[in-house]
Order: sequence, then structure tokens, then C-alpha cells
Amino acid sequence: MRYLTDRKRAVGLGASKTGVEHHWFMLVSSVGLLILIPLFVFTFGCALGGTHAEVVAYYSRPFPAIVAGLTLVVGFVHMMRGWQMMVEDYSKGLVRVFLVLGMNFLCYALMAAGLFALVKLAL
Repeated sequence: MRYLTDRKRAVGLGASKTGVEHHWFMLVSSVGLLILIPLFVFTFGCALGGTHAEVVAYYSRPFPAIVAGLTLVVGFVHMMRGWQMMVEDYSKGLVRVFLVLGMNFLCYALMAAGLFALVKLAL
């Protein structure tokens, strides 16, 4: 027999029991993007305007390739989670399911295509 009230059992759980986790993920990924986006712009700017051979040689180095790959992954995962939160707040029913699944598919497909292109450039 438990002697806890309903309120005491519910403290800290929130409505869906995942709100705090989602908030922290978005906060950490935002800080990561705050660091990665200027690095990406700086590294991409150095390769901009070069010939194909120069761009391939530039992205064959580890630092620009890693920065570009991390920016792709963190950016698309952040976008996917933000879209999911927006859809869950403003839609309902089967429309919600299809919108979330469609956006998840789109984000993963774009992430895979970007990483594939980056690997083709780097190797």
C-alpha cells in the first residue's frame, strides 16, 4: 500500500512525461547550432567560388568535412523535432500522424542525401 497522494506521484512528470527531455534536447541542439553555423559559414566560404578540383581538395581535409557533416545532422534533427512539436500542438488525429511521419521521412532523406554528397566530395 502506497501512502502517496496523486499530486505527490505526479510532481515532476508533466502532462506527457517527456516535455522536459524535449525542451533540453532543443536547447542543447540550439547551442550546438549556434557554434556550428558560424563554423560552417566560415569553412564553406573558403571553398565558395573554387573549381571542382579545389572544392574536392578542400573537403578532403577532416575539419571542413566534419563541420559540414555535424551541421547537417544537428540541423536536420533540430528541424525534425521542432516540426514534430509544432504539429503535435496544432493538429490532431490522422493528419497529425501523417504530418509527423512525412516530415521525419523528409528530414532523414535530406540528411542522408547531404551526407552522401559530403562523403562523395571527401573521398
